Amino acid sequence: MTRPLKVGVQLPEVERFVPWPELRDMALATEAVGFDSLWVGDHLLYRTEEGVTGPWEAWSTLAALAAVTERVQLGPLVAATSFHNPAMLAKKAATVDEISDGRLILGLGAGWNRIEYDAFGFPFDHRASRFEEAFTIIRTLLTVGEIDFEGEYYKVSDCVLAPPARPEGIPLMIGSEGPRVLAAALPHVQIWNGWHSWYGNTHTGAADLNAKIDDACRAAGVTGTSIERTVTVLVRTPEGSHESLGSPNRATSVSIGGSQTEMAEKLAEFADAGMHEIQLVVDPITIESIEWLGGVLTILDT
Repeated sequence: MTRPLKVGVQLPEVERFVPWPELRDMALATEAVGFDSLWVGDHLLYRTEEGVTGPWEAWSTLAALAAVTERVQLGPLVAATSFHNPAMLAKKAATVDEISDGRLILGLGAGWNRIEYDAFGFPFDHRASRFEEAFTIIRTLLTVGEIDFEGEYYKVSDCVLAPPARPEGIPLMIGSEGPRVLAAALPHVQIWNGWHSWYGNTHTGAADLNAKIDDACRAAGVTGTSIERTVTVLVRTPEGSHESLGSPNRATSVSIGGSQTEMAEKLAEFADAGMHEIQLVVDPITIESIEWLGGVLTILDT
C-alpha cells in the first residue's frame, strides 16, 4: 500500500437530517471502502436564513460508531471544550476509547459559534482562558489519571479517572489557529488540525498554513516534526452542488471536484504540502458519495 497520506471522512453535520440507521450504514461503508478515519462535528445549533438546524450529540454518536466499526480511527472534529465539563469530557473520551478498542483521537478546540453558546446557556467570553484551564484538566486526567485544580473558571478536587485511560495514552489533536490556544496545546498534543476555510481549500494554502504552525511550534518550544499535520478538505462528487460551501455561520470554500483520477491527484498534493492526513468534508455526504470516493482511495494506493 503506497497511500501518500491518511484519508478520513466527516459524517453529516447539518447538511440534512440523517437518522441513525443511515449514519451507521455510512460508517460501515467508510470502513469497507478503505478510509482511515471517521469524524463527527461537536456542534449543537445553527441558525441560517433557511431556518434552524443541528446535528446529533457528538459523544453519544461516537460511542455508537465505536461499537459498530472495527478498524477506522474516530473522533470529534473537534470537541469544543466549553460545551463540556472538562473532567467529564476526559471521562467520555476514555469510555469511547474503550468501546473502540483504542481507536479514538481526541480532537479539542475552544469553540467559535456564539449562536449555540447563547442558545444552550454556555458562556462565550474568555474562550482562550477557559480552554487553557479545561485543557490542563483533560490532558492531566488522560495521562496522570488524577488532578486537583482550582482556576478562575474550573475547579476539580481530588478528581480521579477510574477506570483510567489506556496506558499508552489517547492521541490529542488541537483544532485551532489561535495563538493562545496553540501556545497552550502544542507542547502536549500529537496532532494539529485546520479547517478548509482557514487556508482556502488548496494545497498551496495548506502549505502556507503549515508554515505558520511551524512558527507556532517554535514559539512554543516544540519540535515541529513531532506533531502530525492534518486539514479538512471540502470535496464534491459528481452529484455535488458545484457551489462554494461551508458550515453555516462560517466562511465558505470552493470545493475540489473532478474525476476519480483527478481527485486522487489533487488530494495527493496535500501530502506534498506537509499533511499527514486529510479529512474529507463531502458534497453531497451520502453512502453513494462515500463509495465513489472509495475509487479515489484505490487510485491513491497505486
